[in-house]
Amino acid sequence: MVDRLVARAHAAQAPAIVTTFDPHPLALLRAAGAPPSLTTIAQRTELLRQAGVDAVLVLPTSRDLLRLTAEEFFQQLICTELAAKGLVEGPNFSFGRDRGGSITTLRQMCLAHGMTLDVIDPVTWNGQWVSSSVIRSLLLAGDVTDANELLGHPYAITGLVKTGAQRGRTLGFPTANLTEIATVLPGHGVYAGACEVGGRGHPVAVNIGPNPTFGEGATKVEAHLLDFAGELYGQGLTLQLLVKLRDVRPFPSVDALQLQLADDMRQVRQFSLTR
Repeated sequence: MVDRLVARAHAAQAPAIVTTFDPHPLALLRAAGAPPSLTTIAQRTELLRQAGVDAVLVLPTSRDLLRLTAEEFFQQLICTELAAKGLVEGPNFSFGRDRGGSITTLRQMCLAHGMTLDVIDPVTWNGQWVSSSVIRSLLLAGDVTDANELLGHPYAITGLVKTGAQRGRTLGFPTANLTEIATVLPGHGVYAGACEVGGRGHPVAVNIGPNPTFGEGATKVEAHLLDFAGELYGQGLTLQLLVKLRDVRPFPSVDALQLQLADDMRQVRQFSLTR
C-alpha cells in the first residue's frame, strides 16, 4: 500500500502523506480501550519514512473529531486540510461518525471531487487477511518468527532501563530491565534479539515473563547484551526480537539455571552469526 502511495504521489508531483490517529479511536469509544499498538508513533514514523513517505500526519483523537460525519471528515480533512489529489486505502476502510463512510462512500466522494482512489487488495496469510490483529495474536503467542514475516521487519519493543533485583550479575549474566513499554509485549519466553547502543550493534538474549526459579511471578523484560560493558540505567533501549528460543520454566537449582543461560547465550550468538 505504501509503495502505491509513494508511486502515485510522485507521478502527481505531490507529497506522499500518511495519516494516523493518536491515541487509537477505540481508546475513546470503548470502556476497555484499544488493544496495544504494534509501534509507537516515533517507530511508525521512522518506518514510513524509510518506505519513502514524505510526511506523517498525526491526528490528535478527540471527541469532536470522532463526531464528524463521513461527509464532514472528508471535506474538512481530505479536501481542506490536506488538499489531496488522490487517496490509497484498503478494502475494509471506514470513516466518520459510527463508521458511516465505507470504501464505496469514499469512492463516490473522490469521484465527485476529481480525486483518484486506489483500493489495495488485502494480503492473505494462512487463509486470512493480514492485519494488526493477526500480527498481535502471533506476538502474544510468542511467534515472533511469523509476526516478523508479516511485518516485513523485526518486531521491536522500546522501554526505559531501570534498576532491577540485579540477580543477573550474581549469575554471571547482567541484564537491563526494561519498563514503560507502550506496545504489544510478546508472550512469555526467551528470545534471541538485537539492539544498538552507542552506534554499535549487539546480539541480545531477552527474557519476557516471570522468574519462577526464584519464586517471582511478575512479568518482567530482562535483556542481556552480549559483548557489552557499561551502564544503561535511565536510558531508553530498543530491542528487536528475532526468534523465540524456549519457554520460561523453573530450574531445580541455580547451577542448572546458569547452565541453561550459558546455552541461551550460545544460541543467541550463533543466530546472530547466521543472519
